[in-house]
Formats: sequence, structure tokens, C-alpha cells
Amino acid sequence: MFPQKNRNDVNTIMSTLIQSPAWQALQAHFKSIKNTSMRDMFAQDNQRFNKFSTQMDDILLDFSKNRINDETFKLLCELVRERHVFDWRDKMFAGEAINISEFRPALHTALRNRSNTPVFVEGENVMPKINRVLAQMRYFSGRIRGGHLRGYSGHLFKDIVNIGIGGSDLGPHVVCDSMKPYAQRGLDVHFVSNVDPTHLTEILKRVQPESTLFIVSSKSFTTQETMLNAHSARNWFINHTNDKKAIARHFVAVTTNREKATEFGILEENMFEFWDWVGGRYSLWSAIGLPIALYIGMDRFEQLLDGAHAMDQHFKTAPIEKNMPVIMALLGIWYSHFFAAQSYAVISYNQYLRRFSAFLQQLDMESNGKTINRQGQQVDYTTGPIVWGETGSNCQHAFFQLFHQGTRLVPVDFLIPANTCNPLRNKLGNQHEVLLANFFAQTRALMRGKTEAEALAELEASGMAAEKIKAVLPHKIFAGNKPTNSIIFERLDARTLGSLIALYEHKVFVQGIIWNINSFDQWGVEYGKQMASDIENVIAEGKETQRYDDSTNHLMNYCRLLRAEFP
Repeated sequence: MFPQKNRNDVNTIMSTLIQSPAWQALQAHFKSIKNTSMRDMFAQDNQRFNKFSTQMDDILLDFSKNRINDETFKLLCELVRERHVFDWRDKMFAGEAINISEFRPALHTALRNRSNTPVFVEGENVMPKINRVLAQMRYFSGRIRGGHLRGYSGHLFKDIVNIGIGGSDLGPHVVCDSMKPYAQRGLDVHFVSNVDPTHLTEILKRVQPESTLFIVSSKSFTTQETMLNAHSARNWFINHTNDKKAIARHFVAVTTNREKATEFGILEENMFEFWDWVGGRYSLWSAIGLPIALYIGMDRFEQLLDGAHAMDQHFKTAPIEKNMPVIMALLGIWYSHFFAAQSYAVISYNQYLRRFSAFLQQLDMESNGKTINRQGQQVDYTTGPIVWGETGSNCQHAFFQLFHQGTRLVPVDFLIPANTCNPLRNKLGNQHEVLLANFFAQTRALMRGKTEAEALAELEASGMAAEKIKAVLPHKIFAGNKPTNSIIFERLDARTLGSLIALYEHKVFVQGIIWNINSFDQWGVEYGKQMASDIENVIAEGKETQRYDDSTNHLMNYCRLLRAEFP
């Protein structure tokens, strides 16, 4: 926890969270357990796995390798009750305007409401709208994949280029990467998000205009980065085809601004709607998922929705003690507040999930990176953690050293499928079994550590000389007691991926409710955009500036000189 000074524009009070009986009980309990070893906990209780694990479909969460005991778990669960988390959950699913700074619901769950039960926004059942767009996506993707819709010269579409940023990029990007084994042969998908012209340029080098379909994803059709890339792609297309009319066959839009999309040259039947009650980072379930439907087919896109809906139902019906998103949220709060952990890592032992942690960075840090509570007061406790990660086993040879022997506590989520889409075996072994062995070994090693006696015995058994043992011994000791969650599932398919993404969505939501913050706005993102717009105008003037602070002025002026030398 960190104290914060009063600011003139924001009232700071001692929060009800810190003062609450559940929080105070956790604080007192922490003092009694903070030095307890997980190695000892396992030695004293051979039922830890049964107590501290839960399952939804084939997804198993083992959270027994955490620094908790029965009392910890009981007190954490009481925090959920005291903060009325399930009341807020029900408000979200019912379509109440829980996004209080933008005065609207957060209804990404309605997008995957496979039961099709009515969901009302301002008295209107939104399910017919959602179903209409799903039907439009099915019709369009089926015609592209079946070769009925072709490019201006009659070529089949071979490449899809999605132009978006933030939620219009990260969500569909991680799903398409993860579902590569299920992609239609001969069809590739590319994602352009960065306003750096290199991103678009390098992708355009790999595609041909006559066989490329561009998807421009922008709710307003005015997002600066997206529209700059879209117009550059449009110019590239016209320069190669010399045919403006052909734009209508090669560009589609996911937007609410039909007028702007029409001006761009996109046909109205190729515009896909989504709604302001869908936040960007929660939008892959909507028409923003069009590249997913094109790449792996609408049937598998709906399997993705099915998996997310299954997790929604689990979140709605499972008791606290078995509720996967709730448990993961509580463990995150336990380490963030009481152990002062500043970050957590997500390690996916699956190459197809290589962008999963990047997706979770936006989901978590954009949602809960807030200093103001729902009443407009500055919080007096830490909120959103830093999220990071990579794929195993690569990262074992990179930053796992810090996990094992560093001074910082980093809780880690480990994810792995029991089966692989790409089995390889040679005389050295079964590669997926080696991956599995590393997965199991890392969580065990982080939990157990290695005592001085164990390290000494190991060195002596190796035949090392006594004087060398003395020098090496301190470096061979591992403190252990490093917390991990293990998530195992049968295989990575569309349904499982949908469940995993929804799991983390709900985890972030639960933490936001406990922290009493609005997880569904992102005003910090907007502030940076506003400032960039002003600075962009000054850069365009090409003159020396003294308009800003001393550092910014000097940086801009130095850059202007470099650009003048090398235009």
C-alpha cells in the first residue's frame, strides 16, 4: 500500500476498503503467515491440491502453490462478500450503466450470450442487433472463404489486412495467432496498428492488391492511427490498380460512422456495426472479430463465443470458493497489497499463445490502471499491477533468473495444453513432453526452492573441491516460496481460448469492484492523444519552438534539425 498526498482537485479520504473488517482481518492474518514456507505447507497438508484447485469444463486451475492456507482463503472469500462483488456482477450482466464516467453499460457478455436470453439497454433488447451482425459476418466470411466474393480482377482473396489499434487490433490478433492451425489454407491474415509507417509498409511488401482484403476497424472512423494507415493503404491500392472504384471490392469497415466510411469508398453492405456499450478491449466478440471469422471460419468464431459464454455462466453460478475468475482476482490482490508485488507474469507454454500476455496487458492495465475511485476520490491503495510475460520455454533462458533468485516477488500464471497440434518426436525425445516437463518443473522449483543443505549435498556429490564449494555454495541456494497458478486444458481450440480470455476479463472486473474503480474507461489514453494533436501541428510548421517545457522544446528542436539534414 502507498499513501498519497492530497491534491487540490481531488478529495482523498481513508477508503472503506482499507477500513473494512475483511481487510483488517487480512492485514492481521498476513503478519502471521508472511514468513510461512509453502514447502512446509505441502509437508503438513496432503490435501492442498483438493482444497486449492477448481475446474470449468476441461480447464483446471491449480492454485495450491500460493502462500495461503485455509484461513487466508476464508478471509479472501469474505472480502468478496463484503465488497458485494456478485451484486456488481449481476448489474453488469443485466446491462446496467456500470461504466459511470461514460454513462453506459459494459455488455461484452451480451455479444457471446449463446443462450440468447434477452439483454436490455435502456429498455431495448439488444440481442436481435447482435444476432443480425453475426448473421452478416457469417454471410460475408462464407462468401470470401468460398470464393464467391473476389477481388476487382477476379482473383481469390489470399490476404486479409486488419487496420486498427488497441482493442481493434490486440483482440483479433491474439485469436488469429492462437488459431493458426485452424486457418483456411491459402489465406493469411496481417495486423497493422502502429502509426509508424514501417508497420504498414512491411506488410504491403508481402501482399498483392488484386488478392488483398482490407478491414478498417474504428468505431468513429476517425481514430488517428487507424485512419492514417487506412488512407495510406488506400493510396497504395489506387497507385497499383489505378482504379478508385475497385476500393469497394477490397475495403470493408467495422464502424458506427457510415457517412465517413462511405466517403472512404466502402459500400454500405460491407459496413459492420458495433455499439458504444462494447469497450475496445472487450470488443473481439463483436464485428471487430471479423478477421477471426474470415481466417478460421464463422463456425469456429462461434465456438470462441461458446467458450466465453461457458466461462460467463461459471462466473455467474459457481460459489466463491470454486469460482475461477474470483479466485485469481483475490490472489492478485493478496500479493499486490499485502506482499507489495508490483507486477505479475503470464507464461504460456504454447507458441500459438505468444501474444496472449500482450493482449492481457491492455485488458488489465487499461482497465485498472486508475487512481480515482467510483466516487471521484483518490484511492489510498495500489490498483492495477504491471502485466508482462512471454512464451515458455524461451523465457526460462531469459527472465526466469529473476523469478528464482531476484529480490522482487513476481506471482506467475502458467498455462499449457496437455496435447499439442504439432507432435514431434525424434531420437532425443518427444518435444511436447519436454515442454510439459519444464512446465511442471518450474512451478515446483519456484515453490520449493533449494536449501543450503540441499545445495551443499549436491555440490559434494559432484566431486567439487572444498574451497570451490565454499565460493559457489551461496549462489546455488534458492529461497523458493514463489507463488504460481497452473492452468491446464486438453488442447488449444477456439472454445478453450474463448473461455481463457473471458476468465481474465472477469478476473480484472472482480479486482476493479474490490478496488471500487471503474474498469471500463481509459481517460489516460485520451489525454495523451489530445497532447499529441497539439504537438503535431507545431511539428508541421517546421519552426523552432519554445512553446512547451524546456525538455520538450529541446527535443523537438533537435529532431527538427536532424530532419532538416536528412529529409
